[in-house]
Parts: sequence; C-alpha cells; structure tokens
Amino acid sequence: MKKIIDNIADGVKEMNRYQAGKSIEEVQEEYGLEKIVKLASNENPLGPAIQVIDTIQSEAKNISLYPDSDSRELKKALSEKYQLDKERIFLGNGSDEILDLLMTLILNQGDEVIQADPAFIKYELAVKSRGGKSIKVPLDTDYKHDLKAMEAEITDKTKAILICNPNNPTGTMLKKEEIESFLERVSDEILIMVDQAYLEYITAESYFDGIELLEKHSNLMLMRTFSKVYGLAGMRIGYALTDPQLVDYLNRIRGPFNVNRLAQKAAVTALESQSHVEICQNLNDKEKNFLYQKFEELELEYIETHANFLMVDTQMPAAEVFRKLQQQGVIIRPGNQFGMDSWIRVTIGTRADNEYFIRKLKSVLKEGE
Repeated sequence: MKKIIDNIADGVKEMNRYQAGKSIEEVQEEYGLEKIVKLASNENPLGPAIQVIDTIQSEAKNISLYPDSDSRELKKALSEKYQLDKERIFLGNGSDEILDLLMTLILNQGDEVIQADPAFIKYELAVKSRGGKSIKVPLDTDYKHDLKAMEAEITDKTKAILICNPNNPTGTMLKKEEIESFLERVSDEILIMVDQAYLEYITAESYFDGIELLEKHSNLMLMRTFSKVYGLAGMRIGYALTDPQLVDYLNRIRGPFNVNRLAQKAAVTALESQSHVEICQNLNDKEKNFLYQKFEELELEYIETHANFLMVDTQMPAAEVFRKLQQQGVIIRPGNQFGMDSWIRVTIGTRADNEYFIRKLKSVLKEGE
C-alpha cells in the first residue's frame, strides 16, 4: 500500500525549505551573548511609526472578530494613494503568499518561469513546488538583471518573468526605460512580475514605478510590501497591483481571511504616517554612505545599493565570516547562499549598529590575514 508521502509531487520532494536566519534569541542562547545586532533580514531598524503601534494596541481588543475578508479600508487607502481602481489591488499574507498563489494560478507541470540569478530565493521555491521550472539567467557584469539574456530564454513554455527591482541580494536597479522597453518587446501572454519590495528606498530619479503602465500592459504585475520601509515585517502584509481579471482569479483561490485584522489596521495607519517613512529613508541614505566609506577604508569591494542592504566582498569564505561574526554578536547573511562565495549581505542599520558591525568585521578580517 502506498504511503501518503509517496504521492507528493516530485517538485516538492526535490526542493529545499526556505532557510530564514537565526533569531536574536537563538544566537544569544547559543553563544551566551547579551548584545546582538541583527543585520540579516533587511528589516527596518527604526520599526514602524509610533502611530502604527498605537493602532495595533487599540485594535487588539477586537482580535476575537474575523478580519474584513476584502480588506476594504486598506484597499481604499491604497486606491487613493496610487489613483487606481480597487479592482486592481490584491492583498496577501506577505508578498510570499501572493507569489505562491500566482504560481498556483498560472503554472502547469513543466511550465517555465524566467528569473535572474541570484535573486530572491522564494521565486524558485514557489515555481518548483507547483511543478514548474525556473530558468535562471546570470546577472550582468554590473550585478544587474540582464534583460536581453532573459528575453533570449523565452520559449512557448514561458509563463512568467520575475524581475526583482531593486534586486535582492545585490541591491542593483534597472532603470525605468529598460523595463519599459522590455515590456514592449515581450508578448502580453507572458506575465511580467516586478517585485518592488524595496521601492521606497530608491533615491535615483530614473527608477521604475510602473503604476502608469498597468492600463497599457495587462500582463504587468507590481508587487509591493509593508515589511520594509513601513516596518511591518512581523505583520506579514503585501500587495500586488495588476489587471482586474487577474486579481479576480487570485481572490478565488486565496483563503477567505488571508490578511489578519491587526495587519489591515496597521497598514492603513502606516500609509498615513509618511513623515516616519521619510525619516527611515533619510537614515538609510545617510548610513549607506557611512558603510561605503568604511568599506573603502578597509579596501573592500562593495556593490552600490538602491535598497536597505548591501553586498560587500570580504575576500574570505562567506560562511566563515558569517560564523565568526555571529559568535561576536552580529548576524548577517552569507553570500555563498547566493553563489557569491566571498561576499556577505548586510542590512543597513542605525549608526550604533553599523559601527558595531564594522568593529566586529575588522576583527574577523584581521584574524583571517
């Protein structure tokens, strides 16, 4: 008699679980440390606006009630922010859920999805678990998406192309005209999903927004989140802006209460707290340049970033640097997970956190000489 697990799809059996970094509590317990600086998960070091905390506390008394299944208040706020019809807005339990639902909706066994390499690891996991195949295209020499090479990989099996902009883990950005030209060249039968999780951290004027193109390109999806600049990573709330028909089908397969009550209320208040967003943006810009300066002093190569993290080449095995920094109370992400064996990814923190990281990194580098 066959066991239940024998019938599980091969794609699921072959995939590895997404490995989140260790929590602050785990590292404290493992190494007996009091001070931990976590710069591994691209979280906002300032957290959400105080008004958002007040909203969460106020709404806590209502958690015995189911949330609004249609998230009407939040959709209204997003609709007004972007001057878009509410029918173009889809909300999810983090962008992760949206990606999973999207792949469930559009993929059949053997279908292909084109993505950059390296890019957000969740892309491949979502595709593989639905029986699809990720076609990985290496970044160009500037660590950016190579759109021409991605276009060359299109076949009759291609169902979607995923563009992470700014890209995680490299922090690089495609310019507005590059993506617009790509959209014109690619068939409207292929979904173009642009992941804009770090959009709010971009300071370059040539950035791609895409809102104005949704009417023209029914195959365009913009995916955004409240996890980063809005500081709500623990609430798990993301959203997609796309064609109304696609939103309709996504709504048919999602859970009826997929966005929790506190997250909906917190997100509405976060949108109203733009002064806090500006504070977070200014801090990120200032501290990014501080880290650039320190890396230059250490004669370390780094990739200029448009996000709230950056990659730096330590000229040592990344796994070793990760382990030694963790032992000293600093959690980062080792680049060997992305195929960048001597690089590490560092979230841009507060000045105190960044100075602490630099001190510990100097110690590790000196030890490795």
